[in-house]
Amino acid sequence: MVQTEWNDDHFCFACGEHNMEGLRIKFEYPEPGRCRAVFLPERRFQGWKDILHGGIISTLLDEALAHAYGGKTRGAGEAAVTAELTVKFKKPIKIGVPVYLEGRVVSVSGRVIEGESTLCDESGTVLASATGKLIKPKKI
Repeated sequence: MVQTEWNDDHFCFACGEHNMEGLRIKFEYPEPGRCRAVFLPERRFQGWKDILHGGIISTLLDEALAHAYGGKTRGAGEAAVTAELTVKFKKPIKIGVPVYLEGRVVSVSGRVIEGESTLCDESGTVLASATGKLIKPKKI
């Protein structure tokens, strides 16, 4: 079956307010093409002892790319899906210590959106970063 419509039922693992098992990230949008959020890593998302799992780190960075593009008006008109994601893990992210997530649109060309995202500690040190490409679905 081919996906022909993109609807947000607020159950996204990363940002869905109705998904009690998810990350429930709450983004702010300081300007078009940018987003930010604070995330407190919980133990249920750890990999090695006291360290946030790399898959969760990747999910956070991926979600920031999508929100940087879609912003507050995210929905069918501003939907985009990840086509490519390159993550760089720089330092361990500790469980129980807040991290600062930011996403930014770098360029939009036709249906392709390029972006970058970072996870930083309180001092601004980059703990992980990503670059990626999103694709806007074809109009039906």
